[in-house]
Amino acid sequence: MDVRYPIGKLQVPNKVTLENIQEWLKEIETYTIRLRETVDSLSDAELSRTYRDGSWTVRQLVHHIADSQLNMYQRLKLALTDENPIVPAFDQEKWAIQLDTKLPVECSIKLLEGINERIVSLGNSLTEEQLNRAFTHLENGKITVATKVAKLAWHEEHHLAHIKIALSK
Repeated sequence: MDVRYPIGKLQVPNKVTLENIQEWLKEIETYTIRLRETVDSLSDAELSRTYRDGSWTVRQLVHHIADSQLNMYQRLKLALTDENPIVPAFDQEKWAIQLDTKLPVECSIKLLEGINERIVSLGNSLTEEQLNRAFTHLENGKITVATKVAKLAWHEEHHLAHIKIALSK
């Protein structure tokens, strides 16, 4: 197993259906419960563990998940409301070392609860036509709504696996 991708790289079907979207939304809907169960009772030392040399700590991962979902949610909304908007990348490494990443992880879990509730609500309203709407990411090019919903679900599970690896060491 490549520890950088413990659940594998993001795989999106060539033709995403509303059924695929519903599967991903179910993962997103229950994610904060699973994340909280994993990190809720951790000590400071456990929150400082890494899943590999040079990787983010468990604490940084939890804050990163919230930061990233926030950015991806905004991109999803822009794709649904604007015609192929151009969106910037965000420097994840710089975000991961900002002082707010020293806060208790619970604040990011609470943020995720709200963001994920909004993502699920929005996702449940998607139509087949909206799945093909897109935005253009300055580094990654054109990304459809369907692909973004897939990534929203995958990204959370990807980092939950990293957290579990760090805690198993």
